[in-house]
Amino acid sequence: MKKYFLFNLSAGMEYRTSFLIQVFGMVLNNCAFIIFWKMLFDRVGGDINGYGFREVMFLWALATFGFSISEILMGNARQLSSIIYKGELDVYLLQPRAVLPNLVCSRMNISGWGDLIYGVALFVITQPLTPVRIVLFLLFALMMALVFVSVRVFYHSLTFFLGNAEQFAATISELVIMFTIYPGSIFSGPSTWILHTIIPAALVAWIPAQLFASFDPLKFLMLLAADGVIVLLSLFMFREGLKRYSSGNRMGTRL
Repeated sequence: MKKYFLFNLSAGMEYRTSFLIQVFGMVLNNCAFIIFWKMLFDRVGGDINGYGFREVMFLWALATFGFSISEILMGNARQLSSIIYKGELDVYLLQPRAVLPNLVCSRMNISGWGDLIYGVALFVITQPLTPVRIVLFLLFALMMALVFVSVRVFYHSLTFFLGNAEQFAATISELVIMFTIYPGSIFSGPSTWILHTIIPAALVAWIPAQLFASFDPLKFLMLLAADGVIVLLSLFMFREGLKRYSSGNRMGTRL
């Protein structure tokens, strides 16, 4: 992962102007939502189902920082369906490395650096800073990145079984991100079940936000177990799908 990180970073920095435009463009894009939420809470004049401005900003900081880690370190996960149905997986299978880590870590999405800067800055500006809270924030961001990549791997692996599932997997991924930045308390009924399982926004953002406000060791262990199940399911799905993969007879090389 370290070699991929350094290589991808140096490749991105090759065109520094483009790199800076993508990074700061993403920061400015995200900043617009701070204004939106500030105006909304000023208009409401209180909290929204238990979420105040600070709590919503925590969701944003966690979502953007966690998402940025996945985009910077494992940015190729979003290309998985395309790689499978185009037969480009052969290139990775021929290398003497574990296929899935080699595959997802081989690309960095430069705009992720903008999310990283935004997420860290938003956390520092809007949240009370104590060593424990900083550690929790970093831990939850890493857990979110791992779960988010696992969700992508799981749904993109459907391509092994159903044909091209790229659009479906991309939609689910977008839904996970979209729901994490809204207060979880505004959802009720069957939708909450979906948001704890099929689209696990609750696991990556809402429950961590509750633990950040009031840490509960038992709930934290349950969260770790739930995240572990998602990771294991994604590994199982990819491994079983790989057994069905047929070579695309595509010629290619990787250094």
